[in-house]
Amino acid sequence: VQLVESGGGLVQAGGSLRLSCAASGFTLDNYAIGWFRQAPGKEREGVSCSSGTDSSTYYSDSVKGRFTISRDNSKNTVYLYMNSLKPEDTAVYYCACRLFGSSSCHGYEYDYWGQGTQVTVSS
Repeated sequence: VQLVESGGGLVQAGGSLRLSCAASGFTLDNYAIGWFRQAPGKEREGVSCSSGTDSSTYYSDSVKGRFTISRDNSKNTVYLYMNSLKPEDTAVYYCACRLFGSSSCHGYEYDYWGQGTQVTVSS
């Protein structure tokens, strides 16, 4: 099982990015997928999670209305579309997965993790 994130970078406040999480060694069907982030000196935060058993999703209050999680099962990839980015969105973003999970977005619930991709939003 391997997850590889990409799409991070430097963007100005108000800009957009699309993060990708490509899975290999397994198919994402029936896996809950989560996007998490960790900024320096801060705890890891669950940003958005998608259930592996139904269509439910979760968004943290800090990103609700700005971020969208999306799956493309044909590409075995999950995306995080990030709009109206703010400097406080700056962090390393990780994707993670767990089999048959709900959209619950606590990091300790997830079994497999990617290596992370840096997102930096300048003011």
